[in-house]
Amino acid sequence: MKKPTQHDPDTLPSKAAILDFIAANPGKVGTREIARAFGLKNNLRAELKRLLRDLADEGAVARGGHKGKKLHHPGALASTLLADIVSRDRDGDFIAVPDEWDEDEHGAAPKIRIFSPRKPRPGEAAGLGDKVLLHVDEVEPEDGISHRGRIIKIVERPKHRVLGIFRANPKGGGRLEPVDKKMLGREMQIPQGATGDAEDGDLVAVEAQRISRFGPPNGRIVERLGSLKSEKAVSLIAIHAHSIPDVFRRETINEAEAARPARLEGGREDWRKLPLITIDPADAKDHDDAVHAEEDSDPSNRGGYIVTVAIADVAHYVTPGSALDREALVRGNSVYFPDRVVPMLPERISNDLCSLKPNEDRAALAVQMIIGADGRKRDHKFHRIMMRSAAKLAYEQAQAAIDGRPDDTTGPLVEPILKPLYAAYEALKRARDERGPLDLDIPERKIVLKPDSTVDRVIVPARLDAHRLIEEMMILANVAAAESLEKARTPLIYRVHDEPGIEKVNALREFLASLDMPLAKAGALRASNFNAILGRVKGTERETLVNEVVLRSQAQAEYSAENYGHFGLNLRRYAHFTSPIRRYADLIVHRALIRALHMGKDGLPESFALPELSEIAAEISATERRAMLAERETKDRLIAHFLADRIGATFEAKVGGMHRAGLFVKLADTGADGFVPARTIGDEYFRYDEAGHALTGSRSGESFRLGDSVTVKLVEAAPVAGALRFELLSHGRRGTPPADRGRRFDRERSGGKKFKDYGAKGRDDKGRDAKAGAFKSDAAKGHDEKKRSEERRRKFGKKNSRHKVRKNKGKRK
Repeated sequence: MKKPTQHDPDTLPSKAAILDFIAANPGKVGTREIARAFGLKNNLRAELKRLLRDLADEGAVARGGHKGKKLHHPGALASTLLADIVSRDRDGDFIAVPDEWDEDEHGAAPKIRIFSPRKPRPGEAAGLGDKVLLHVDEVEPEDGISHRGRIIKIVERPKHRVLGIFRANPKGGGRLEPVDKKMLGREMQIPQGATGDAEDGDLVAVEAQRISRFGPPNGRIVERLGSLKSEKAVSLIAIHAHSIPDVFRRETINEAEAARPARLEGGREDWRKLPLITIDPADAKDHDDAVHAEEDSDPSNRGGYIVTVAIADVAHYVTPGSALDREALVRGNSVYFPDRVVPMLPERISNDLCSLKPNEDRAALAVQMIIGADGRKRDHKFHRIMMRSAAKLAYEQAQAAIDGRPDDTTGPLVEPILKPLYAAYEALKRARDERGPLDLDIPERKIVLKPDSTVDRVIVPARLDAHRLIEEMMILANVAAAESLEKARTPLIYRVHDEPGIEKVNALREFLASLDMPLAKAGALRASNFNAILGRVKGTERETLVNEVVLRSQAQAEYSAENYGHFGLNLRRYAHFTSPIRRYADLIVHRALIRALHMGKDGLPESFALPELSEIAAEISATERRAMLAERETKDRLIAHFLADRIGATFEAKVGGMHRAGLFVKLADTGADGFVPARTIGDEYFRYDEAGHALTGSRSGESFRLGDSVTVKLVEAAPVAGALRFELLSHGRRGTPPADRGRRFDRERSGGKKFKDYGAKGRDDKGRDAKAGAFKSDAAKGHDEKKRSEERRRKFGKKNSRHKVRKNKGKRK
C-alpha cells in the first residue's frame, strides 16, 4: 500500500491529500486505513468520518468492496466487489459486470474477465447469472476488457427453483406450500405427471413451468429433499434453503477414518499430569477447550495466578490442502440447530480424536498465562502438548459444586481445581470491569425438544459464574494468540468488530434525546459511552427498549486479515483461537502459531499471506452469517409449529420491531416473533416514525414504541415458513397527533398509492422481511370482502350500492 508523506497527527489532512491517497490505493483503503496512514490520533476519527461523508456527498469518492467499507474514485472499481456474471468471451471465460454501477454518471459498466487459479470442485463452479464476490485487478486492455477478477465466493445463484412442502391431491398432482416467508400465499400447482417420486409432506425443489396472470403458476418437482414426517425435519428446510453442506464427501470421510491418534513425539511436551478440566453445556458432544488455574508462587506476583487454557490440536489432523481442510473451508463453521448439528469436521475428528475426553491422551495447543492480582495478563507462552483431562463438567454442575452442592464427580475437585479457577476468575473480572466492554443484557432463549423433535418448552437458561469464568479465560487466550502472532509478524485472521457507523450513531443520538438521555458528540465513541446509557436505564421500564436500540446501532462482528480492533470487547487486537473444531478461523490461527513459534511442520504454509487470508476471511464471514440466519429461521419454524394449535389464544408480548406496514412483536414466554399488520390497529392510519422507533395514530396520537408491552391474540400461524400473525388487543401510549395529520393520512388510509395496508413490503429494524399480507387465507379474504361490502353500503347507502352493481352488470353484458 502506497503511503502518504509525513503528516501532523493532531490535524486532519486536506481533502486533496485524502483523494490522492485513495487514488494511489483504489479500493484498498477505508476510514481506518486512512487514519493509520496519516497517523491520526483517536480523537480525530469522528471528524475524519464526517469529512469522508462530505466527500461522498460531493461525489468525489465512492464506496465499494466487501460491505462497502473501501473507498475509491467514482468510476473506478474497488479491489473487492460484488459482480454479476453476464456472458462468456470467445475463449469461454466468464465476463462479469459490477453489481452496482451508475451508467448515467460513469458510462457503460466495465467488464471483468474471470479467471480461476485452480479447477473448482463439484458444486463450486460458477455459472451465468450468478452473483459473485470478486478480487479485481486492473490489467492491460484487451478486447475492451481492462480488469480481471478471481472468485472469492458465489454469493447467490439464480432462483430458478422454489423450495416447499408438497401437498398431494388424492385425484393426482398437488400443490406446493413455499417455505419462504416472502412467498406465503403464493402457492404453486403441481400437475399430474410432474410430481416425480414425491409423497405428501415431502420437502421438494420445484421449477416453475407456467406463470399466468390468472390463477397460480404450474411447477414441476425436480428434486425430493426429504420427508417432513421424519425426525429432524424442520432443520432440513433451513439446510436446503441456505445451501448448507450437510453430507461429507467420501474422500473427506476416508481421510478422517484413516487418521490415528497423535503421539508424544516431535517436540510435543508431556502435560498429562496437569489436572485440566472441561466445562461445557450438559448436552455438548465435543469438548475442545480445557482450563486450569493455580496461585503463582513467584514473590513478585503476590496474589496472582497462572491460568492455563488448552485447546484441541485440530491442526495435527487437518493439514493444509487435505480433503478435510478443503471441506472445512467450504463449511466455514459448524451450524447448531435445536434438533441436530451440521459439523465443520467429521465426527471421527470432532467427537473422537479432538474431543478432550476425561482420562484419555489428547494432543493440544496450550497457552499458559501469568495473571496479576489486578487481573491483568503480565506474560504468556504457547506450548504444543499431550494432555489428559481430569474431568468433564457441565456449567450447572461446576456452579453447584462451588456453591456448596458438590456431587460424586465434583466433590474431589472443589479444593484442588474448582476453587483456584474461581479465584482466578474473580481477578479477571476486576480487569474486565476496568476495561469496560459493551455490557448489553439481551436474554437468549433455548428450545427444549421432545424425543420426536417437537418443542417441549422454551427456556431462558440462567447466566452463571461458570459461564463467565470460561468466557473470560477464552477471551484472554484469544488476545494472547493475536499478540504472539503480531509479535512474530505472522499473518493471521482477526476477529474484528467495527465501531458503530455515523448514520446509526446519529439515529441513536436522536432517539436517546427523546428520552432526555444525551449521547456525547465530541470525540470517538467507546463502549463505556454506551455502558453509561445502559446503566442509567437498568431496572427501569425503559431497560429493554434502550438495550434493543443500542444493540441495533452496533456493527456486526466479522473476520478480517487486517486488524481494526474489537469495539464491543474494547480490545485492540483479538483473534479466535479456542474453537478449531467448529470454526475455520481458529484453525488458521492454530496453524499460524505453529508456523510462528516453530512447533511443527503442519503450520500455515509460507505462501499464505494477506491476500489469501483476506479471501478466506471474507468466505468464513459469509458462512457465519448464513449459519446465524439458518439457525434463527429454524427456531422460528419450531415455535410456529408449537403454537399452531393455539389460534385465538392471547399472549403478553413486547414490540420488537416496526415498519410502516405494522409491528413485529416478541412473545414474553417463548420469545416467538410475529407480525401485527398496521391495518388491524384501531380505525386510523398509523405513521411510522423511524427516528423515534414508533407507530403513531394520525388522529388520536396513540403510539406504539419499540420495547412497549402489549397484549396480542394469535390469528394465524404458518409453521412451514415460521410465521405468526397477531391481532393487537391493548392500547398504546396516548399522545399528541402528528403535526402534519390531515387529508393525506385519510387518503393513504383509504387505499392511496403511498401506503397499502395488506401486501406492503419492507424491512423492520432487524432487517427481517415484512409482508403484511403474508397470511391471507381464503377465509380471511372472504371475511375482508364482506367487510368492505358493508363499508360501501354504509358510505353510499343501500340504493346506491345496488345501482352500482346493476350498472356494472349492464356493462358486462
